[in-house]
Amino acid sequence: MTSTPNLVGVIGGGRMGAGIAQVFLAAGSEVFVVESDETAAQAARGRVHEGLEGAKKRGKLDGSVETVLKRLHTITSAEQIPAETELLVEAVPEQLDLKVGILTAVERAVSEQTVLASNTSSLSIAELGAALEHPERFLGMHFFNPVPASKLIEIVVAPAVNEKIVETVRRWAHALGKTDVVVKDSPGFATSRLGVALGLEAIRMLEEGVADAESIDVAMELGYRHPMGPLRSTDMVGLDVRLAIADYLHSTLGERFAPPQLLRDKVARGELGRKSGQGFYKWHDQ
Repeated sequence: MTSTPNLVGVIGGGRMGAGIAQVFLAAGSEVFVVESDETAAQAARGRVHEGLEGAKKRGKLDGSVETVLKRLHTITSAEQIPAETELLVEAVPEQLDLKVGILTAVERAVSEQTVLASNTSSLSIAELGAALEHPERFLGMHFFNPVPASKLIEIVVAPAVNEKIVETVRRWAHALGKTDVVVKDSPGFATSRLGVALGLEAIRMLEEGVADAESIDVAMELGYRHPMGPLRSTDMVGLDVRLAIADYLHSTLGERFAPPQLLRDKVARGELGRKSGQGFYKWHDQ
């Protein structure tokens, strides 16, 4: 049976990074989560702990939470990542310069056999990889929120990547119980490009008064069997994240991805979705 890597590094312990750490821990890996300082590192550990507790209650975790947590290490520097780490996943905000700086730093900290991956949902893998000494071992490994419940990993390949690396990552995805899709490096890949297009049009419809948020979402959930409507999905992703992706797609693919003013206004007001308690819906689980 295919197994996950023995040692995994995750850069960034926010909602996505913590979820990525959780699924690898649950599958048997030892995981190092890198955060900016000790306070952030402890917060990341708390997110993973909470996620594991939830998985245990749902019967989705083998072994005790305490046993699994023994394989989690929260650290505050890339230099603390073991050189023999087999997979390193970058999961920081969608800012090109930030991601490039982190990826170049961690490349120096690990061995030449370590697979490097970015969880970016839209940025060019080729552009990110251009700063690396070994872009042939770098690809996109796009997880979805919430990571433990999502069945998909979008693997994004640029021309420089070694095909053996792609096959290795596909085996790891299967070991996590996920289904993978392999897509060519292009703006927004497959999932973000389609998801953002639907989400932006739903926001325009709300802005124009075509229907309220719940009616738009129910129309897609029942009419097209989407598990979640585009506005609720935007709340889950984060309005700030969706805006950043839309701005990038607007700059690369043209006017059809121009963000609606309503989206900009909500982000400016701090209405970021579930994580802030208010987006297109009110959230009470914060």
